[in-house]
Amino acid sequence: MTYTTSDSANQLVTGFQSLDVDQQLALFYFIYKEMGHSITPAAPGASTASPEIGAAYFDRVKELPHDQQLELQRDLINHKNTEFSREYGALSDTTKLLFWYLLAQGMDNQTIVPMPPGYEISSEANEVFEQIKGLDFEQQITLFRDIVSPMGVDPTVAEHDAETGL
Repeated sequence: MTYTTSDSANQLVTGFQSLDVDQQLALFYFIYKEMGHSITPAAPGASTASPEIGAAYFDRVKELPHDQQLELQRDLINHKNTEFSREYGALSDTTKLLFWYLLAQGMDNQTIVPMPPGYEISSEANEVFEQIKGLDFEQQITLFRDIVSPMGVDPTVAEHDAETGL
């Protein structure tokens, strides 16, 4: 399957990535809350998704204490060279999308560190959110893939990291 991107989609990816890491995580959750019903059939049922692999990665995160769950998610967004980030980097884009979908579901049922009560996203994040809501379904899914794809660390090109030893 071929995915196309437009300048406006590229601007949305850039806008999303320009948010601080916690705003990116919050925006993911707000997107799920707003659009989860339409993402549901697309993420788990996508032909290139590996549901077993996505679920296995989710289960590994679920077993961690909440503070470590949050740190792991931040590491993925920040491209921190960790074993988990490298493994994530080797996943297909659709499996990555499924993994983030499962994390949002886990936040809903409290198995993943939940949003703080009354948390509100920044005006910048809300602006990106409103633009995303204006996209059609296929554009949204492509955008989400474009956002999750570069997260983590691509193990085939990562240089040695003295801090982590990887």
